[in-house]
Amino acid sequence: MPETVSAAELSARREAMGGLIAVAQPVLDRLFQSVGDAGCCLLLTDRNGVGIERRGAAADDATFREWRLWPGGVWSEAREGTNGIGTSLAENRPLIIHRDQHFHSRNTRLTCIDAPIYDHLGQLAGALDISSARDDMNPGMAGLIAAALAEAVRTIETQNFNRAFPEARIVLAAGGEKAGVSLLAVDRHDLVVGATRQARLNFAITDDRIAAQLPASDVLAARAAADDGDLADAERGALRRALARADGNISAAARSLGISRATLHRKLNRLGLH
Repeated sequence: MPETVSAAELSARREAMGGLIAVAQPVLDRLFQSVGDAGCCLLLTDRNGVGIERRGAAADDATFREWRLWPGGVWSEAREGTNGIGTSLAENRPLIIHRDQHFHSRNTRLTCIDAPIYDHLGQLAGALDISSARDDMNPGMAGLIAAALAEAVRTIETQNFNRAFPEARIVLAAGGEKAGVSLLAVDRHDLVVGATRQARLNFAITDDRIAAQLPASDVLAARAAADDGDLADAERGALRRALARADGNISAAARSLGISRATLHRKLNRLGLH
């Protein structure tokens, strides 16, 4: 059977995650209202795969407690092999482990839908798991639950980030929202004092850059320049395709694009295509 930590150790682990647990509570309540009728339980774990906070229906408690999908249960990949919680933490990505994809045969009745959660410093904090033992849990239903879980994780990360930087201005930075929330915490001097994991990935932000006093305007300007470059590449590609279809005829290419010959010449000059 899966390992369970002692009550004292569980208490210490909960204390270490205190702030994140506090902001997660109402989000877990709402999420369970959405998925509980599908025979699911929710388990918030720490970064080591130890269950910290749970939601479940009383009628299913005995079943899930037997599996140790319960506070104190240890679901690390090192302890349980391939499983939703442990593998999501090990691979740093959302995933679904369906029934016999689990390593241990004792877990093959479960479908586990998981996503990692990152703290206000961009560090792995834990995982959020939705597990079901229902035979009718099909890929389509699991996909819908995974979407709801991803939204809940984004909400928890956002609220935890706001909690960690109460005096800062929180800036939503463009890019990568599907992978995670991209937020900057900016102080009254326009310096970045915090960044979510996705913002760190998008803008190459590190603790050292923050400590060296990183102007928010520098970060956002660099992103704007990158976006401008992406747009220019897209426009360049469209013009080249139009010219190719017109066998290099400028007038025909301009007509296909719905612009004048003069406008097309200006665009070609600006994008270095002449």
